[in-house]
Amino acid sequence: MPEGDTVLQTATRLHAALAGQVLTRSDLRVPRFATADLTGRTVLDVTARGKHLLTRIEGGLTLHSHLRMDGAWRVFSPDERWRGGPGHQIRAILGNTEHTAVGYRLPVLELLRTDQEDRAVGHLGPDLLGPDWDPGLALDRLLAAPDRPLGEALLDQRNLAGIGNVYKCELCFLARVTPWLPVGALPDGVLPRLVALAERLLHANRDRPTRTTTITSELRTPTNRGLARSPARDTGHPRPRPPHRVQERLFVYGRARRPCLRCGTPIRLADQDDRPTYWCPGCQSGPTP
Repeated sequence: MPEGDTVLQTATRLHAALAGQVLTRSDLRVPRFATADLTGRTVLDVTARGKHLLTRIEGGLTLHSHLRMDGAWRVFSPDERWRGGPGHQIRAILGNTEHTAVGYRLPVLELLRTDQEDRAVGHLGPDLLGPDWDPGLALDRLLAAPDRPLGEALLDQRNLAGIGNVYKCELCFLARVTPWLPVGALPDGVLPRLVALAERLLHANRDRPTRTTTITSELRTPTNRGLARSPARDTGHPRPRPPHRVQERLFVYGRARRPCLRCGTPIRLADQDDRPTYWCPGCQSGPTP
C-alpha cells in the first residue's frame, strides 16, 4: 500500500494537471456514480489527506479516492497513449484540454459534497505531511492503547495518518524494538523521538521519485541520536555507512534472509496483521512470532 509521501506525490501531479482547468471529460466507472457528469466544472484543487486523495470541484463537490494496494492515477497529454493497465481496470477519467487523469484499479471512488468530506477522512489522526500535524495528539492516541503492538499502532491511521508498512518496519528497526513490542513497553523517551523521526522521514522522501523511499541515508544527522545508534560491536562508526545499491536504501524492508546492514544478522520475515513484516533479531529486542 502506498505510503503517505507517495500519495502526496500523486496529489501534486494531479493538482498540476487539473487545478484551475475546466473539465472537458468526465467518466466515473463505478455503478453508483456512473451517471454523474462533471464536465463544464472547474477543478479547484487536489489534496492528500493521509493516504486519501480529495479532488475538489466547482459546485461544492469532492471526488474521494484511495489507492489501497494496487490503485494508481496516471496523467497523460492529449497525444499520449494511456499506460497503467487494461481498459477494464479504469475506474475514473478526468480530462481538460491539456491533460487527462486516468484512475486505474481504484478500490475507493466516491463523489461527496465538499462540506461532507469528514465522512471519508474525519476519522484520521494528524497527518504527518499535512498542515494539521500535531505530534502531541499523535502521541496521545498511540499511548491510549499501551498494550497494542507498536507495528499495529503505527499503521492505524486513526493514530497518525501517512505511515505504511515500509515505514512501520523501518521505524521499529530504528527504535531497536520489534513491531510486536507493546507501545507501553517502549523505553522512556523513545516514542516521542520515533514520532518526530517519522515526520522527518516522510518529509525527506516526499519529493523523491516514486518507490525510491530512502531511510538509511537520512540517518546522518544528530536529530536521530538515541534511535539509530549502532551496537557496541561496531568499530567506531556511530551510524551505518550509506548504501550503494538501490535495495539498501532500506534497513530491513524487503531484505528477508539478507544480512543486517548494522550487525550482519539475517533479516527475518513474518506476518503482522496480514502484512509482511521485517525485523533484525540481532538489533531489535522484544517479542516475535
